[in-house]
Amino acid sequence: MGTPHNMANKGDIAEKVLLPGDPMRAKFIAENFLENPVCYNEVRGMYGFTGTYKGERVSVQGTGMGMPSMHIYASELIREYGAKRLIRVGTCGSLREGIDLKDVVIAMASTTDSGMNKDRFGSISFAPTASFSLLKAAWEKAEELQVKAVVSNIFTSDKFYDDRGNEKNALLASYGVAAVDMETCELYTLALKYGVDALTMLTVSDNLLTGEKCTAEERQTAFLDMIRIALEI
Repeated sequence: MGTPHNMANKGDIAEKVLLPGDPMRAKFIAENFLENPVCYNEVRGMYGFTGTYKGERVSVQGTGMGMPSMHIYASELIREYGAKRLIRVGTCGSLREGIDLKDVVIAMASTTDSGMNKDRFGSISFAPTASFSLLKAAWEKAEELQVKAVVSNIFTSDKFYDDRGNEKNALLASYGVAAVDMETCELYTLALKYGVDALTMLTVSDNLLTGEKCTAEERQTAFLDMIRIALEI
């Protein structure tokens, strides 16, 4: 019954799981998008809910910040609860011109400065990628809903406050990397290890080139567009 981090019983969690970092965002999604949501987890305040969306059973689970936290929740969702489609829905900072506030970045792959995959693969620079079927469906749904979306490599950083952040960001942008988050590389690596589907979609909340930031209202509106895409695919 349950794990050290999740009090859900087997069967409580759907095969499709949305993964916001913020547990309060998980609560918001459940209360505003799902029918008859039931809270299955409150351990460490990391809320998880299961309900239905247009007749499909869907769960939403907070993951916290950073790759180590994503490692815990994604591993347990896949191994202990049978999750098959994991969709990260978060925010990011854009690195390139033309990727503007409120745009949606769909992560094709993830570059990282984390040591987690170095520990796994040694001298091999493993390149974790998204599920093509989910990525294609998300792109098509964004076009249908007329949401501006960019498909690109992103950078999963180990540090939010990085003394070399500007230097790294400029280098990565020059190689086509679109945006920065802190979780995707681990999610994609685990999905590939266990043979399940994963996708990250990120709403641009900060422009790291200009310093612009979304207002709270703008962030909420743009976030809703991304959630609709995630639920529809």
